[in-house]
Amino acid sequence: MGSDKKRVQFRAPNRLIDRADALAAVLDEDRTDVLVTALREYLQDAAHDDAITQEIAAAYYDDEISFEQLKALVGAEGAANFRVLKQQLDEGYVDDVADL
Repeated sequence: MGSDKKRVQFRAPNRLIDRADALAAVLDEDRTDVLVTALREYLQDAAHDDAITQEIAAAYYDDEISFEQLKALVGAEGAANFRVLKQQLDEGYVDDVADL
């Protein structure tokens, strides 16, 4: 991952932030490090969850996310597999319509 960073701002329940602050104190880190680690782990887990992966694929097939976004979510190999399947589906659809 590159060193480029993007500032984000969001609202979260006080209790959740209090827990993040407590963990940061225990680990002698700052809140940002704890939140970035938690987000990274969540996204990693999501990429290996079959239900979420299918939602990601559906978003790609419906052109709701780009190939680059797909690759960031499921990795290069998974994205390449989904791209091939999308091309096959698109070609199949064209063939089905042509047969009508």
